[in-house]
Amino acid sequence: MMVPVYILLSLLLLTTPVQEDAYKAQREQMVEQQLKRRGISDKAVLNAMRSVQRHLFVPPAIAAEAYSDGALPIGHKQTISQPYMVAYMTQVINPTPGMKVLEIGTGSGYQAAVLAEIVKEVYTIEIIPEHGKMAAARLKQLGYGNVEVKIGDGYAGWEEHAPFDAIVVTAGAESVPPPLFEQLREGGRMVIPVGPVYMTQTLKLIQKKRGKAVTRNLMPVVFVPFTREKQK
Repeated sequence: MMVPVYILLSLLLLTTPVQEDAYKAQREQMVEQQLKRRGISDKAVLNAMRSVQRHLFVPPAIAAEAYSDGALPIGHKQTISQPYMVAYMTQVINPTPGMKVLEIGTGSGYQAAVLAEIVKEVYTIEIIPEHGKMAAARLKQLGYGNVEVKIGDGYAGWEEHAPFDAIVVTAGAESVPPPLFEQLREGGRMVIPVGPVYMTQTLKLIQKKRGKAVTRNLMPVVFVPFTREKQK
């Protein structure tokens, strides 16, 4: 009988903690050289980036590249974002311990883990079943009990758990999905890449003030496309 890949991954995780010391220095170097030098200053974010073992969120064959300054492939034409981008998107939502955050685009689960180190609750949605199952198994194995993973179309958000204090979208959307803005609490923040597919997009910070969107353009970026259910 064929064993599901996400179960094999869970078994693999049981053998990886012994390698922790080998990567600790690389994480510290990542924080000092890639994050602090580019303006990441939030102590909680820096501590989360130090704590989360990024090498466990990439395919084992490229674990040695986990702390490099760039995105890495994780299969199904998806990537794990550059460490700086993960830290930056986390910092701009002003995370605090009591927050409830929605993430769209779980991927391997790395961004969710970083958020979970800081905030109270993380709800994350992934449209690719293989990624969703593996991320859920990985996060559970690593002890992130405050993360809930859902497999589905992130465009509609997760209404039953709304409103959210912040929303982090890790895929490029052609426009801001209205359901996501609706599920943002008053005063909440959403960070989302907006623009054409496979072209330069604009990372936007959207705040809800008196029910209206106040938008600030942050930087040019290129993210994988925001995939909808109808495109599968």
